[in-house]
Amino acid sequence: MSQSPLVALQGISKSFFGVRALNEVSLQVAPGEVLALVGENGAGKSTLMKILSGGYTPDSGQIVIDGSAHQRLTPIQALELGIAIIHQENLLAPTMTVLENIYSGHELTRGFLMDYKAMRSGALRELKELDLSLQLDRRVEQLSAAEQQYVKILKAMMFRPRLLIMDEPTSMFNVEDADKVLTTTRRIAQRGISVIYISHFLREVVSVADRITVLRDGCVVNTYDNRGRDTPLETLTRDMVGRPVDMFYRKETCPIGETVLEVRDLKVTPHGEPVSLSVRRGEILGISGMVGSGRTEILRAICGAAPHYGGEILIDGKHVDIRNPADGIALGIGYVTEDRQRLGLMLNQSVVENTTVVALGRKLRGVLVRLRDHAGLVRPLLDSLKVKYHSPWQETRTLSGGNQQKIVVAKWLFADARIILFDEPTRGVDVNAKWEFYKIMTRMAAEGKAIIMVSSDMPELISMSDRVLVVRDGRVTRELAKDEISENAIIRYALEVENDD
Repeated sequence: MSQSPLVALQGISKSFFGVRALNEVSLQVAPGEVLALVGENGAGKSTLMKILSGGYTPDSGQIVIDGSAHQRLTPIQALELGIAIIHQENLLAPTMTVLENIYSGHELTRGFLMDYKAMRSGALRELKELDLSLQLDRRVEQLSAAEQQYVKILKAMMFRPRLLIMDEPTSMFNVEDADKVLTTTRRIAQRGISVIYISHFLREVVSVADRITVLRDGCVVNTYDNRGRDTPLETLTRDMVGRPVDMFYRKETCPIGETVLEVRDLKVTPHGEPVSLSVRRGEILGISGMVGSGRTEILRAICGAAPHYGGEILIDGKHVDIRNPADGIALGIGYVTEDRQRLGLMLNQSVVENTTVVALGRKLRGVLVRLRDHAGLVRPLLDSLKVKYHSPWQETRTLSGGNQQKIVVAKWLFADARIILFDEPTRGVDVNAKWEFYKIMTRMAAEGKAIIMVSSDMPELISMSDRVLVVRDGRVTRELAKDEISENAIIRYALEVENDD
């Protein structure tokens, strides 16, 4: 780099439970530079960023900022030094407004009163600078996932950072919204603010980063100059995984049987369009559409996590009444939510507790359930899913994102669910973990389970789906058979672009 680095990490090492998470990691970032950090789940990216932002203390090494060395930072010190982080997890207060969230923890005051006029003025100024549009008086719970991500970006920018860490900033977005985040990232860098950009979407990494550093097994493998935006994806995936990786999964053909689940004229909102669909034994039914199209709402209504306002649901040809998640569970429906950390797992509980929580009353009988007696029941299942863990009593929050997602699946397999609803099944997991997950889904289909999969990942939809339903504004605009599924067709019907059909 021609400029002196703003931040340099030198020889950073960190271990958990006796396992080395980072091993002598060194990297640096210059003012106004976008440095992308890529690697598999568990490679050490998040651990490294938590050390830089004050969340973890390194076992060895130092953090050099403006030439001054620090053995460790606290979160407050990191902010004072100009280091802000946008976490992948949603840490916003849902019942507070956008404006209140933006200034939460560093409110502007006039005397003993909050100065809402000054805060609004500052927020509007930053919105204009970043070319973002948000209604400051709306509650966060009323916003789309994309809008909530913009709130997180805006909140971080109000700290006037010199270095902004963005952890999977586009994981909740469709293509259009993801492009807007990339544009926002470039604008931030053009203001002289350094950015460390973490993402599993390698194409967007290449399109936005000035340099790309690859981590594998807690070590720096390579750093590439990407100012020409031309680093080959195959090179990055080879470094990440340690071998060449095909970027497109080829799903094995599974026998498809009789209809298991049928939905007739289901209304997921009081005045919404009715939705009808069916899925058969051994089939993977894909559902596509832009964020906010109603895809997730359909899944939640089917499993009882959200109400429906008309229509009927049939399982094995028989009408069923699903009013809450317990009804869906009793009927063999499992729901793998897109927000695994907030809704799919008990992060502070053990691997065993998360795996057995749904089936606790049916499989683990007794007045006083002794989980230590049943850890052996879950080990074969976890081994079959290739979950990487050190102990069945390990807290689930310490697992990588891909292994956390496998625990969510294990929970439903342990409960003998035969209809599995996947909402963005591989969001936030790396390319190698995706392949493992696709093999798991294929095996589940081969075993006769009926699968519905909502996904924004085009290669995932195309390779994994036997049929695809395209949803727009809460209604199905098109059903695509296997030989009709393509990225152009999905986008055309998702946007309802006129065509020659």
